[in-house]
Amino acid sequence: MRQPSDQGIFLTIEGIEGVGKSTAVRYIQQYLTTLRQDFIVTREPGGTPLAEKIRQILLIPTDEPMTPLSELLLMFACRTQHIANLILPALSVGKWVVSDRFVDASYAYQGAGRGFDMSQIATLDQWTVGALRPQTTILLDAPPQLGLARAKRRGPQDRIEQEKVDFFERVRAGYLQRAKNDVKRFCIIDATKPMAVVHAEIKIILDRLMLSKQINV
Repeated sequence: MRQPSDQGIFLTIEGIEGVGKSTAVRYIQQYLTTLRQDFIVTREPGGTPLAEKIRQILLIPTDEPMTPLSELLLMFACRTQHIANLILPALSVGKWVVSDRFVDASYAYQGAGRGFDMSQIATLDQWTVGALRPQTTILLDAPPQLGLARAKRRGPQDRIEQEKVDFFERVRAGYLQRAKNDVKRFCIIDATKPMAVVHAEIKIILDRLMLSKQINV
């Protein structure tokens, strides 16, 4: 995996189901559009045509149970396509890349949630992702009961959304541990707060990133 370019800004949004990631991404889109900043918005799993096909395999419920190992490997297969064919090319020409989830999700979902040894995930991470890391990761945090209730109101649940609450409790704990271990990169926002408050906190983060970009130009 090539080293990431330092020309663009890589921003990721993380959190369990129903915490408002999609709404946060739309706010970030509006912010960057207003400032006429060149950017792309993407997601994981997915992001490229082939990666989106892998996403369907990962998320559409079927009669055949998917093994945890298959899930983990498909996530990273999807991610390698995403990085090589979308993220790195965009960063190399100075674009912001805003991604709804990235590699932290594998540590939270497949690591904390499914129970994989974190060192196994780290090996896949080093092999496929390499040195690429977001400058900032916004972690929208809320209790799983609240997030899942919101997710159910959106419509039919995908394969992962159908997991029980205790799975998402582990995932949330995994995210919070990741944030504790990397306080410089993570910004935790209480997603139970009113949307206007959440957006105001996101704006502070974006303003800081924009300033850092201007200083480094």
